[in-house]
Amino acid sequence: MRKVFVLDTNVLLHDPGALFRFEDNDVVLPITIIEELDRFKKLTEMTGRNARQVSRSLDELRRQGHLIDGIALGSGGTIRVSLCHQETLKELPVELEGNQNDNAILAVALEVKRQAKCDVVLVSKDTNLRIKADVLGVAAEDYETDKVDISDLYTGTAEVYVSTEDINLLFKHGGISLEGTFYPNQALTLIDNANPAHTALAVVEGSSGKIVPLHKLPHNGISRIQARNREQQFALDLLLKDSISLVTLVGKAGTGKTLLAIAAGLYKVADERIYSRLLIARPVVPMGKDLGYLPGDIKEKLTPWMQPLYDNFDLIFGTQEGNGQPAHWRQGHEELMERGLLQIEPLTYIRGRTIPKQFLIVDEAQNLTPHEVKTILTRAGEGTKIILTGDPDQIDNPYVDAASNGLTYVVERFKQEPLAGHITLYQGERSELADRAAALL
Repeated sequence: MRKVFVLDTNVLLHDPGALFRFEDNDVVLPITIIEELDRFKKLTEMTGRNARQVSRSLDELRRQGHLIDGIALGSGGTIRVSLCHQETLKELPVELEGNQNDNAILAVALEVKRQAKCDVVLVSKDTNLRIKADVLGVAAEDYETDKVDISDLYTGTAEVYVSTEDINLLFKHGGISLEGTFYPNQALTLIDNANPAHTALAVVEGSSGKIVPLHKLPHNGISRIQARNREQQFALDLLLKDSISLVTLVGKAGTGKTLLAIAAGLYKVADERIYSRLLIARPVVPMGKDLGYLPGDIKEKLTPWMQPLYDNFDLIFGTQEGNGQPAHWRQGHEELMERGLLQIEPLTYIRGRTIPKQFLIVDEAQNLTPHEVKTILTRAGEGTKIILTGDPDQIDNPYVDAASNGLTYVVERFKQEPLAGHITLYQGERSELADRAAALL
């Protein structure tokens, strides 16, 4: 049955393509949205770019007719801009006099509901606006086209009970075939039916679906980093395979997501020379209240944001103790930067770039929207490998949550792709205190 969807501004800022995602239904945009887009379009980050893209889309539609009358879309639906009449605004409860923009959107939704002969739904990512709409008798929903069920998120691993002979054949012939449904590059723990203590670690080969053993890691580790648990072994196997172009690592604080990715990147760039550069980026999203503008040049401004990355380099190069030479405590990675093998930058500058033959790590990817992650992945040139790391339970971006962020979205969308692999890390390895804090708090 045909419906009318009244959109909030935050839906369009979250996904500028939302205008065209309601199939053969009618989309109504309150006029106040245009005013809010004009305010947001001046911003330089992704929110500003999304606002400008929506404005361009509406301007393109305007050439096909009058937005106030409604314009037919190729999907069979329509889109129109609706004015907010003062009479309807006066009908709102006096308690709602605070937020004029929200009130204008509510008033339009009420007016459309009275006029329409079908269901009317207000779509907003603002929880409080959805509550207020419900109180006023207007159906309200979150924008969920990019949501995933976080409780059933693909882990990238599975345990399979097999015979003793299967395990022996795995290592004798370098691979076996098993009955069952597996995803490409899924990590498997094969458990012996006769002796459950007898296990083997394997992975589903992405191209053939064959079950093959994990590659043996160098005795001295990868960039001096050793895998400390089963999931870390699985993660390193994915990170070191050149046939896998996209790896996603999800886990709580201290599970080693970023450290493993950086160690593998250094190994591939500096030791094996498979990639021309290790490029590390992270979104500039503060935890808690922002400190405001920082003094200095670009390097000095970025230091507080990139300090977690520097901490990982300290651990890899063994420079965290200072070795009695505090003036050279960051010598290891600075030398790589001078040689052009390492680059660390915010995600703000990645749009419009083409990144060929590089090992790209995007840290704290849970703070990105699905649209932002799509922008990053489409920057990948020939021979580039992209690693997304993050914890869906530590989100600082107010526009996304555990179910709608770009990291979990990519995990679910790419789980059947042979060029992608995913591992969820569970065991904290930073310290006993950090592990207990993550579990208890």
